[in-house]
Amino acid sequence: MRLSRGIGEALLDAWAVVMPTDCSGCGRPDRSLCPACRTALRPAVHCADRRGVPVWSALDYSGAVRQVIAAYKDGGRTDAAGALAASLRCAVVAALAAAPTSDEDGRSGIHLVTVPSTRRAWRQRGFHPVELLLLRGGLKPTRVLRAVRETTDQVGLDSGERGSNKRGSLAAVRALDGFRALVVDDILTTGATVLEARRAVLEAGGEVVGVATLAETRRRHAVASRSTETR
Repeated sequence: MRLSRGIGEALLDAWAVVMPTDCSGCGRPDRSLCPACRTALRPAVHCADRRGVPVWSALDYSGAVRQVIAAYKDGGRTDAAGALAASLRCAVVAALAAAPTSDEDGRSGIHLVTVPSTRRAWRQRGFHPVELLLLRGGLKPTRVLRAVRETTDQVGLDSGERGSNKRGSLAAVRALDGFRALVVDDILTTGATVLEARRAVLEAGGEVVGVATLAETRRRHAVASRSTETR
């Protein structure tokens, strides 16, 4: 039975007395996500271009969205996973809808391929952020990529430096002949990470039908199109 909004809010107020918390987006007390920040996480799915590759993203990586994602990935705030998972799922659905179909299995044979975490990131977090969101959204990630060398932190690097930093850093764990992939990641900036994942799948003989990310940094990149179904 679904609780009314008033009862739900009352339960949250009672829980806040027992287990005080604050909003991972703005710091407002008594809510893991306040109503305003939860509204900011509503997906507005759009397609952007990175070196000729279309990428579907659900959110604009700025403001409260940026704060919530940072808190989720690096602050241990997995209590925001549910809201973030819903947005990522919308981006995945849009990318799948735009993907070419196969005569044999349509879109049912497409695997959601994630970018492996670096050893450093895994030690710090103890979980894979994108895989957790996919699972929370009822989707199954497929691990077919591995890191073959360590990369430096992308923060502060320009577009060319990011490309050089990621180039050749991933490889498939096996031959991927007949394998159809949708690459999924969290934040799209220059596209260096998802393009490297795409390259690794293609090099192993697989097909990449699309790319989806949770959020995009759009300050220097124009939006190619939007999905009216998931706004």
